[in-house]
Amino acid sequence: MAIDCLILGAGQEIGKSCVVVTINGKKIMFDCGMHMGCDDHNRYPDFSLLSKTGDFDKELSCIIITHFHMDHVGALPYFTEVCGYNGPIYMSYPTKALSPLMLEDYRRVMVDRRGEEELFTTTHIANCMKKVIALDLKQTIQVDQDLQIRGYYAGHVIGAVMVYAKVGDAAIVYTGDYNMTTDRHLGAAKIERLQLDLLISESTYATTIRGSKYPREREFLQAVHKCVAGGGKALIPSFALGRAQELCMLLDDYWERMNIKVPIYFSSGLTIQANMYYKMLISWTSQNVKEKHATHNPFDFKNVKDFDRSLIHAPGPCVLFATPGMLCAGFSLEVFKHWAPSPLNLVALPGYSVAGTVGHKLMSGKPTTVDLYNGTKVDVRCKIHQVAFSPHTDAKGIMDLTKFLSPKNVVLVHGEKPSMMSLKDKITSELNIPCFVPANGETVSFTSTTFIKATASDTFLKSCSSPNFKFSNSTQLHVTDQRTADGVLVVEKNKKSKIVHQDEVSEVLNEKNHEVSLAYCCPVKGKGESEDVDLIKELSEKITETVSGTQIHESGNCLQVGSFKGTLCLKDKCVHRSEISSSEGVFLCCNWSVADLELGWKIINVIKQNL
Repeated sequence: MAIDCLILGAGQEIGKSCVVVTINGKKIMFDCGMHMGCDDHNRYPDFSLLSKTGDFDKELSCIIITHFHMDHVGALPYFTEVCGYNGPIYMSYPTKALSPLMLEDYRRVMVDRRGEEELFTTTHIANCMKKVIALDLKQTIQVDQDLQIRGYYAGHVIGAVMVYAKVGDAAIVYTGDYNMTTDRHLGAAKIERLQLDLLISESTYATTIRGSKYPREREFLQAVHKCVAGGGKALIPSFALGRAQELCMLLDDYWERMNIKVPIYFSSGLTIQANMYYKMLISWTSQNVKEKHATHNPFDFKNVKDFDRSLIHAPGPCVLFATPGMLCAGFSLEVFKHWAPSPLNLVALPGYSVAGTVGHKLMSGKPTTVDLYNGTKVDVRCKIHQVAFSPHTDAKGIMDLTKFLSPKNVVLVHGEKPSMMSLKDKITSELNIPCFVPANGETVSFTSTTFIKATASDTFLKSCSSPNFKFSNSTQLHVTDQRTADGVLVVEKNKKSKIVHQDEVSEVLNEKNHEVSLAYCCPVKGKGESEDVDLIKELSEKITETVSGTQIHESGNCLQVGSFKGTLCLKDKCVHRSEISSSEGVFLCCNWSVADLELGWKIINVIKQNL
């Protein structure tokens, strides 16, 4: 049995997450995203690697979407409605509710405003979502007779899940994007200890280790406050769902404490709509939000208003959350064009920006001009402030999760190659787990686990029940039971496997016991019966002197030594050594059981030294 991991997206890059895993013949697509920094054929995963004929229903057992971000769900309507996939699709209840909003907002921005080719329509989005089956946290879903899946809380954004998939005894976890620390509105990722053949983990911040979030929050608030206090406008490009809610909670609380009267705006009606969903999905939020919800809804922001386009050129300071994040398109990019030339203004980038976006260009240095998608150049005189409010886990979080789950293999996706290679070496050296960093289009294969279910005999179980206490030498008495039991696994055709005690093997197999014995012969000086008796007596005395605590029994020309399972006899012919078997004379022959190996060799040494 094998596990094959085909990377269709997010291989040595961040964007268009799409990983197809085959587990013992069952093929699962994890995420179906698009690349936010590409506007050519590289925008979507190369689905032709999955099927040359386009019969994706035959190829795939199901699709599982981990969360609603476009780099994880953006290609789904295209794959289902244009490419023709009609099989089952699974995602959490919040992801099912919020994905259509994100997809339609993207379609509207890219097609209606930028005039790009329409790769999927509003109708496509609606028809795609009709195919979706919602799952709840820790709900085990039997996709078919062999494949079962289960979702675990991933943090990151509301509704995000890590996915456990099992076929037979083979099991994997695909993390999607996750966060191992709690923030203001979401809890940390939670998952059980599982026996895994493979862990597929995101690695966005593969070499970054973040400190406390409070200095970062303070730095962000001070930068925004300084801007508006100086009469400037602060632009915060963010996606409508996720960081927008986190930063609104932060700013709304700060505005209340500092009694600041400068307006805070949301540019997107989508965010207002999203906040309505957040109010209904309190069970997916952090403990802090759940506790506050008893008295008031934390997503009812007192100082945040909806933004009208006419306010772009309005005088006076303000703070504007504009979608989308990364300054990749849409209203945030339009506002940036107008506000970037003023040194009074601020652009605060709260998270990661994919290569190819304006946000990434601003993060990569301090450019004085920026080229936009349509060839327009914009003078950049405003302040650029980047703060790590990313909902992705850092390097420590990835290592902690990997160590906790202790899978047999790790595959890293959704990261930048140099950082991923560094983390790969760290996982291999510190955790001793094989780690792989495949590129897009590559397949990595692993051997899957197979467990044998076996019954146990009463005799074997009884042998297991005998305690083996060990007492430690410390100030306090500490007793441990380190019992072990030896058994034999018997596997017979058309019968259940069984573990039996070693003494039962011959009976189970209907075979006779065979005993292995050791033998030795040596020539001795003996010519008559009386001399033979003297030799036996001499030998008896020597053995008594050398091997302490033994009882010797003489019987004619033979000796029996205590409980020694063997005899020493004088014979007129060697029966054990072929090189002297034809010789004439008197021979002392000894044979004994393997159980008395040590004692047997002591007796042989006595014979060699004295006779």
